[in-house]
This record gives sequence, C-alpha cells and structure tokens, in this order.
Amino acid sequence: MNDVTEALARRRQLEAKLREVDERLRREMRRRGFDPDQDENLALTGPLAKLYMERESLREELETVTDRQD
Repeated sequence: MNDVTEALARRRQLEAKLREVDERLRREMRRRGFDPDQDENLALTGPLAKLYMERESLREELETVTDRQD
C-alpha cells in the first residue's frame, strides 16, 4: 500500500471508531437520564468521562489525519 492509501484506510478506521464511541456515549448518557447534546456542559464522571475523552481523542486524531490528506 502507498502512503495515500494507508492514510485513507486509517481515516476510515478512525471515522468508524468515532461513530461507535459517540453512539456508545450517547446511549449511556440517555440511559443515565442525561441529554447527550449537553455532553460538553456536564461534569461527567467515571465511564461517561472515559468515553467522552476517548471520543475527543479520536476526533483530534481524525482531524490530524484529515489535515495531512488535504
């Protein structure tokens, strides 16, 4: 594989993982009675905070990969 193909594959992998983590976070927030659209305005604890941080990390990595492709 060449660099462009590898970068595109990595981008797709990150996008899929981000969708998965985002949906899991939203589902867990709803289960606990929170509005998922307010995730940035809430003080999340425990598992919700871990999911939030994982999602933000994935967003940052995806942004980096996307910037390199442009």
